[in-house]
Amino acid sequence: MSPIFDPELSEHFGPLQIFMDDPNIEEIWINTPQRIFIAKGGKSQITNLVLDATTVQNLVERLLMWSGRRLDLSHPFVDARLPDGSRLHVAIPEVTAQHWAINIRKHIMRGKSLSDLEKLNLFSPEISQFIKRAANSGKSILVSGSTGAGKTTLLNALVSALPLDSRVVTVEEVFELKPRLPDCIALQTRSANLQGVGEIPLRKLIKEALRMRPSHIIVGEIREAESLDMLIALNSGLPGMATIHSNSAREAISKLQTLPLLAGENISHQFIAPLVATAIDLVIHVSSNSHGARYVSELIWVSGRIEGTTVETEPIFTFVDFDAAGEPTYLAGFGAAERFFHE
Repeated sequence: MSPIFDPELSEHFGPLQIFMDDPNIEEIWINTPQRIFIAKGGKSQITNLVLDATTVQNLVERLLMWSGRRLDLSHPFVDARLPDGSRLHVAIPEVTAQHWAINIRKHIMRGKSLSDLEKLNLFSPEISQFIKRAANSGKSILVSGSTGAGKTTLLNALVSALPLDSRVVTVEEVFELKPRLPDCIALQTRSANLQGVGEIPLRKLIKEALRMRPSHIIVGEIREAESLDMLIALNSGLPGMATIHSNSAREAISKLQTLPLLAGENISHQFIAPLVATAIDLVIHVSSNSHGARYVSELIWVSGRIEGTTVETEPIFTFVDFDAAGEPTYLAGFGAAERFFHE
């Protein structure tokens, strides 16, 4: 790949504009000004684009002007949403060894509905109907998967499938979700200012969201102690959804039992296990294969029962393989799909 950089044609992303305009490119990252990579079809490849350090730094500074977020020695990391919906992450020395490390994740499937994702073979028609019914029934849903598997895309589609009279409050580190609903409030974290004050973390936003009369609360991604606040909110009779990084649906539940322990020394597994068992109804795990294909690999039902500190789960659908037409096929649990809505 040998992109031709024309400064007059590159309005926003400078020399990276040619990659941003390619709908097949999912992510762009810069390890050094001379080593720039892209992800296409789920696979990474190095480009022939060569920049210099000044051009890279000027590009980042221009992109950050839109977000209002800052990057300096006291804040060597930054997460920011770009005007086109892409997500920018930057790390600078001395956190990195020498060069600025930059990732731009494009949301090429942003705004897709469940029907759209079904047509893209993310899941079968049967699963599409099931998860839409689960969302409409007020079930609390956890979407799990690895980085870049499509968790946020699926979460956005699930929220958009809620009844039109729903009042949704979304809570995120950086604005990424954009549900197709008329009554939706979006909240975003804020970092501290130069004086070290003014930070608004996810935990604070979740508590504030509860005062906004939501019918559903949506947490973009669970990573740390905010998981405790989410579990408490969902145990107050309020349904919700969130994403979490994990290798499987069952591991997502195990992780959700561990993360709240970060909230304080007085939090124990004995306290968290029943919270998780009653807060989460369904876990949808999203995977990707070596060919870059994304698909829902399993759905598990969190039954509400616990054995000691183990939260009991039951498989509802488990991915088998892609058929000749490229559509995913699944093994259904023993009547779990219907019992899920009646027990």
